[in-house]
Amino acid sequence: MKSQLYSLAFAAISILAACAVNEAKPAPSVGQTPMPTLDPVAVTDTTVSTIRSDSAATTDTAARVKAAITVPSVTGRSRKDSLALVSAIRAGMKDTRWPVTTAAPLAGSILPGKRIVAYYGNPLSKKMGVLGEYPTEEMLARLDKEVAAWNKADPEHVVQPALHLIVVVAQGAPGRDGKYRLRMPDTLVYKVAGWAAQRNALLFLDVQVAKSTLQEELPRLTEYLKRPNVHLGIDPEFSMKHGEKPGTKIGTMNSEDVNYAIQFLTNIVQSNNLSPKVLIVHRFTRNMLTGSKNIRLDPRVQVVLNMDGWGNPWLKFDSYRDYVEAEPIQFTGFKLFYHNDTKKGEPLLTPGELLRLTPKPVYIQYQ
Repeated sequence: MKSQLYSLAFAAISILAACAVNEAKPAPSVGQTPMPTLDPVAVTDTTVSTIRSDSAATTDTAARVKAAITVPSVTGRSRKDSLALVSAIRAGMKDTRWPVTTAAPLAGSILPGKRIVAYYGNPLSKKMGVLGEYPTEEMLARLDKEVAAWNKADPEHVVQPALHLIVVVAQGAPGRDGKYRLRMPDTLVYKVAGWAAQRNALLFLDVQVAKSTLQEELPRLTEYLKRPNVHLGIDPEFSMKHGEKPGTKIGTMNSEDVNYAIQFLTNIVQSNNLSPKVLIVHRFTRNMLTGSKNIRLDPRVQVVLNMDGWGNPWLKFDSYRDYVEAEPIQFTGFKLFYHNDTKKGEPLLTPGELLRLTPKPVYIQYQ
């Protein structure tokens, strides 16, 4: 029976794998001229004064101070990439809504004291992310290297490793119930949970509802989420509220969806006397998440808006500025694609570059 479940799941995921490579993500730019290695000072935006808010400036705008902006020197970065990073840094420094004012973190909270570095995907597909691309031990060893790199780049924030499993997978075929999604069997979740245990890592369960809903999909994950180290991700890209087939159009969620997920996790935390859960919400376009001002935070759930788009560095920085920085919720994340981000030969964004962003992402996801 177990082998039949795996065969069924693999066949169904294979349908989506072809469109997973061609997801409706931001397209890489063309005609961009690479620049030689830049000295950090040389890429300072010296023509524009920058306003940065210090701790007092969050309540008193008169306390703002001018500051120069520098970005790290990375071989292969274009001037356009560097200026986009400067622009994203400046936007965050000017925005006095950062850091978001919320209740003090409860005991056992992961954020903001730690930074989560996660490997994303599904073991049944090599094309959906690094989690399934390599043999288990090699995958975990690669994760170890990323964790070490982030610990070295920012020693003040201990890295918490994580595995981010797509547990409900949007499909190119309707299935028996016409929902265009496939639920992973318990055996697969337990397998990945075992991998996570080998590294004292968190386990995130990611949900692509397709033509289903969070109200239908989350309750069946309750027993998993009762575990202290298991957390949740929701992906608006594959929430097809208007009846489209997944992969043909970028989906959407609204504040009611996010509030439902927050309340769902809050109930689990409260009923089982757990430390706060982390909720990841993916985003790379404006319409993927609507009504963000109406999201109701609860200290028992820590919400991360994760910049999920792939493409050239300048496009990723612009997306972070426009779709994450511009609509503060609580915490921010940044997703890196080993293959799609480097299609044009540019190196993957480095911890040093991402740590220059304001706000600094506290969740880093690799696909």
